[in-house]
Amino acid sequence: MQAVPATLPEQARFQEPLTLDPAITKLKETIAISLTPHIQDIDLKGEYPRHFMHQVGALGGFGQAVATEFGGSGKGLRAAIQVIEAISQECLCTGFITWCQVACTWYMQNSNNSYLQQQVLPNVATGKVLGGTGLSNPMKHFADIEKIALVAEQVSGGYILNGLLPWVSNIDAGHPFGIAAKIINREDYLMAIVSDDLEGLTLRHNAHFIALEGSGTFSCVFRDVFVPDEFVLAAPCNEYVARIRPGFILTQVGMGLGLVTGCIDLMEQSNQRLGHVNQFLNDRPEEIAAELEMLRQRTYMLADKISHDSQLVELDLLREIIQTRIAASELSLQAANSAMLHAGARAYLHGSKPARRLREAYFVAIVTPAIKHLKKLLHDLNGQSRVNELA
Repeated sequence: MQAVPATLPEQARFQEPLTLDPAITKLKETIAISLTPHIQDIDLKGEYPRHFMHQVGALGGFGQAVATEFGGSGKGLRAAIQVIEAISQECLCTGFITWCQVACTWYMQNSNNSYLQQQVLPNVATGKVLGGTGLSNPMKHFADIEKIALVAEQVSGGYILNGLLPWVSNIDAGHPFGIAAKIINREDYLMAIVSDDLEGLTLRHNAHFIALEGSGTFSCVFRDVFVPDEFVLAAPCNEYVARIRPGFILTQVGMGLGLVTGCIDLMEQSNQRLGHVNQFLNDRPEEIAAELEMLRQRTYMLADKISHDSQLVELDLLREIIQTRIAASELSLQAANSAMLHAGARAYLHGSKPARRLREAYFVAIVTPAIKHLKKLLHDLNGQSRVNELA
């Protein structure tokens, strides 16, 4: 399996050695002390790592792509991806909710709503307030995959929302999260930041998963929920969605980068005992590591491009971002499968690390946008390019 498309630009193959943000060193120390001892409970008991998340926020982990005037460091998406990557190397569940928090900041950072940027974004960027993302359904809807789940009626001073979002992650009482809704009697949509502090919005925990159980995932029921204009990200939101989509997709690659790194570590550990027979397996650690480095180079390059000009992403760049996200999913599955085979029978024990990594790898491939969603987007983009060529 070729995890990284052959179109990798030459400058991405031979650019300067990758450097980590200095804050990552402190973050890794915090991971070892405050996260690693709890991974089994997060995975098997559904423990939500609240204390660790607040620590990440205090270290500046959520605000890397947020402007300094809104509580961030302004270092850009590369640094944000490195945070997600470092955490996902140990625990993809926590890496995922870190991505959710980063995505929540991304929505507000790219809005024209000064109230959200000044009053809400700083608290989310610094981790004082934890927040999530409810855009799985809208992103699939905008790709013509499923119906929109929420509808909105415009009234004086805001909108009234009704509907049900089945799964929203990294939320709990008081956690803000992003949503999108179809505006009644109009062809337009709105996007907004909401929380269960709004009357009529209730959270329900009624599903259990084979992985990511500690991700703070709830169903959200909207019954005549009034959302004031101060919390609206954009309405209409066509241009806004086009602005946030590239960062939304690319930052998820951090989960894959971290998981694959963790799988390579497991393979190397297995080889200390079974290297004499593991040498006959395909997808050995050095092979996976070579593909991982190419994927990492490409991801960081694309992140820098988005950070330098987040207002306009051309079709060719969006296509590269989607291809890179697909590559992260495919390499995650490849590496996790190989980690299982390298470990052998020990990997089949309940609670084993290789088994957890395999379950987590499927999440990288299924979480919105899933592989099939991404490939549909590529198909649609290629069709759009052909139309433009004929025009």
